[in-house]
Amino acid sequence: MEHSFWHDRWESGRIGFHEREPNPLLVTHFPDLSVPDNGRVFVPLCGKTLDIAWLLSKGRRVVGAELSEMAIRQLFEDLGVEPTITDLGELKRFSADSIDIFVGDVFDLTATVLGAVDAVFDRAAFVALPEHMRMDYAPHIADIAKTAPQLLITFEYDASQLEGPPFSIPSDEVVQRYGDHYHISTLATKGVAGGFKGFDVKEHVWLLRPV
Repeated sequence: MEHSFWHDRWESGRIGFHEREPNPLLVTHFPDLSVPDNGRVFVPLCGKTLDIAWLLSKGRRVVGAELSEMAIRQLFEDLGVEPTITDLGELKRFSADSIDIFVGDVFDLTATVLGAVDAVFDRAAFVALPEHMRMDYAPHIADIAKTAPQLLITFEYDASQLEGPPFSIPSDEVVQRYGDHYHISTLATKGVAGGFKGFDVKEHVWLLRPV
């Protein structure tokens, strides 16, 4: 998607993707990632998700990436902390105790800048990207996160009836995009209550462990 699409969504307040509580699938399946106490969890395209506060409350450190600076300023305001902001060229780093968020294009984020992570939680990134970007995104995240285990959430619906984002991603695409780097297992599949715009939707939870 064009950067302007997401900036417009935040500036106009059209952020239906923002959940008003920690994601229940994260809460349920986070133990499957086996993240140690004080471990560092990467949340790509994080927005101002309440998942970050939840992870911090569980004694983990968080690193995120987000295109919208507005979203990240709101995130730190919600957390009640004043970030230190560092200009890194193509990116800005917003930092506070146990949290670093990189503002800019996630494809400009490198392994060196990101630093070591123990796990990745991807609820809103892979599903937000059209197919031609997902082709590059999956190996990029595997590279910069050094194939840390991932908890990945995807949606599946009749794409002829509904257009994303979030995009419909069939199970075989998950295997195609991530299979070279990870062992892939399904932790859960459930219907989304109410679907999307009245259409039936399934939600899949995947555990990706390095090969």
